[in-house]
Amino acid sequence: MTDHPIPGRLRPGAAFAWRGAARALAARRVLLAALALGGLSLLFLTLNARGNWGFVLSYRGVKLAALLLVGAAVALATITFQTISGNRILTPSVMGIDALFVLFQTGTVFGLGAAGFAAIGPWARFGLELALLMGAAMLLFGTIMARGRQDLHRMILTGIILGVLFRSLTGFLQRMIDPSDFAVVQSAAFARFSAVETDLLALSAGLSVLVAAALWRMRHALDVVALGREAAISLGLPYRRVVLAALCLVAALVAISTALVGPVTFFGLLVSALAHGLVRDHRHATLLPMAALVAGIVLVGGQMVLDHVFQAAATLSVVVEFAGGLAFLFLVLRESRR
Repeated sequence: MTDHPIPGRLRPGAAFAWRGAARALAARRVLLAALALGGLSLLFLTLNARGNWGFVLSYRGVKLAALLLVGAAVALATITFQTISGNRILTPSVMGIDALFVLFQTGTVFGLGAAGFAAIGPWARFGLELALLMGAAMLLFGTIMARGRQDLHRMILTGIILGVLFRSLTGFLQRMIDPSDFAVVQSAAFARFSAVETDLLALSAGLSVLVAAALWRMRHALDVVALGREAAISLGLPYRRVVLAALCLVAALVAISTALVGPVTFFGLLVSALAHGLVRDHRHATLLPMAALVAGIVLVGGQMVLDHVFQAAATLSVVVEFAGGLAFLFLVLRESRR
């Protein structure tokens, strides 16, 4: 349902005009967000830049691309997952995928040591992490397909239990790991936007563009899915096939972003809440681009503030996760009062 209910006393013609005005307003807000992100990106590349412009632009350009890529991937995955689950306080990452990533990093360092971990190489490690995370996500998210939304609680409980299990195993291995190797494991617990392999970034960008294009083609089907399982089936939508395809795309986006920079648990929740609040429109043709743009604004603007105001005294991922955690608590409390 749209967040702007049409007044019941309006005539059909006036109702269509009202709906058209609401959609035009949402489109203008998306355009303003795009202009704001463009201005922030230009400022990010040039603010306080000194010395060799070629080096500065290439260094900052890679960092900017990583911020935009991860932000868009997490935002699109969160909006799609919330549509499928019918719940706006859920994110794919909170289902234990981030804990599995940290467990994989810890187990690899524990078994091979820091030197062996580094010897694997970024390409092989990225491929292993991508395959592991996508496989785990598909197994977990697939539980929602058994009985539609009736299995939502089972999926949440399964994700929470697996997340606790993965974190417990990670803590156990970290207590047994060599102290000199612990720093390598500790760095994997937080997203690292400033340490991205350029070649991996290009590959991740290509994969993300393909997945985003597939999601964009499904935008009208996702609008129908948002009406509910019974309503979607009654309208002739192949519900199981559409949801399964959407879950595959969500799993791919989550795996790509996590394997590239690390886990970001609550960031998607923050971005989706802001996107819904800004456009107040149920259509995914508006929600998907707005969520991606808001994610870019938050990450690029946040990184600029940390770099030029606080002199990089804090880590962007920690600040964003803190804000996302507050957004999660706010949404939970608001839902409990309804």
